Amino acid sequence: MGKRSNFERRERDFYPTPMSAVKPLIKHIRPMIYVEPCAGDGALVRHLRGYSFKCVSATDIEPRDSSVTQSDVLDGITLNGAESVITNPPWQRDILHRIIEICTHEKQVEAWLLFDADWMHTKQARPYLPYCDEIVAIGRVKWIEDSKHTGKDNCCWYRFIPQQTTTKFYNY
Repeated sequence: MGKRSNFERRERDFYPTPMSAVKPLIKHIRPMIYVEPCAGDGALVRHLRGYSFKCVSATDIEPRDSSVTQSDVLDGITLNGAESVITNPPWQRDILHRIIEICTHEKQVEAWLLFDADWMHTKQARPYLPYCDEIVAIGRVKWIEDSKHTGKDNCCWYRFIPQQTTTKFYNY
């Protein structure tokens, strides 16, 4: 599943977002209207609903729940009046970077994205880090509910905004 294991990756990086990965984010974000463009089975939407967040559009390239509409995030994001994007995107760099660009440069909205912590230490992150306002480190996530093990990569919530900024880092 990751660079430190020999587990086969799930097709299209389908790993539902567990509540344990959402709880640290709640301390840094106010309830808002948002879209979820990589919704999968809608787990993240269900978790945030419990904290008074309102999702006006949950889409995925391959929906795994009837509440999620089929749409490819790389074709763009329809905001439907939302003020933010909150998602657990694929970690494949070309897709991840395009999502950051769509949110911050094309749509001019903030985006909270959940992905690996190592990203911020790479050369490929350089063009995007000036737009990263907050990083909330959450450690290793147990992606597979019935597994005995957590994932092998540390994770963070990254908040990207349309203008350049100074990054604040929070560690839990």
